[in-house]
Amino acid sequence: MMDDVTKLAELLRASRNTVFFGGAGVSTESGIPDFRSESGLYAAQQVYGHSPEELLSHTFFVRNQELFFRYYKENLVSRDALPNEAHLALAKLESAGMLSAVVTQNIDGLHQLAGSRNVLELHGSNWRQYCVTCGARYTLGDVMDSAETVPHCSRCGGVIRPEVVLYEEGLDDDVVRRSTDAIARAEVLIVGGTSLAVYPAAGLLRYFKGRALVLINKSVTPVDSSADIVIHAPIGAVLKRTVEMLNL
Repeated sequence: MMDDVTKLAELLRASRNTVFFGGAGVSTESGIPDFRSESGLYAAQQVYGHSPEELLSHTFFVRNQELFFRYYKENLVSRDALPNEAHLALAKLESAGMLSAVVTQNIDGLHQLAGSRNVLELHGSNWRQYCVTCGARYTLGDVMDSAETVPHCSRCGGVIRPEVVLYEEGLDDDVVRRSTDAIARAEVLIVGGTSLAVYPAAGLLRYFKGRALVLINKSVTPVDSSADIVIHAPIGAVLKRTVEMLNL
């Protein structure tokens, strides 16, 4: 692994434009479970009687809001989670001018908490909530601390929902445009903590035409054979060692 980390550090030194694209594996090291994992799938079916894809669909949100919010609050919100070594390393790289953007599939806000500024959230964020009727904005605390299982707007009585992309909903056009542009302009693209199985987000990689593709993931991905560097190891340890080599 060390030889590959050395190569990664050398790529970052030479690159004029590096972008990071990440998934759930970046945040599992902060104790945030991946609901798409085998244990997540099993727990959802056993405890809630439905798959995560069904529970987190637009149709389910409309038809069964009580169970939707129960699952959401118990499984997708980790208010006490803190940034891990991966989040902190990426923030250091950006601060040093060695990383231009973070494109993430995660909704936990840990990249921003670590200090990253240019974060493109493909699937939205738990920290932003809004009324589906009047559009009034609310915080995650407003929803989590509400006495109601289904939170309602204090202005109009409408349902408050998280500003996250549910199954059956499209990604935000502006975020997709900015993410596509960042990836297309990147000289080096680091893909980490994702199996590249979740579309349409994973499809953004086809826009990368740069010099080097780096994959950091514990398991094999469909793109391993196309990458210039493949590291099958915990992403926090890899990125921590990388910034140490760069003396950041």
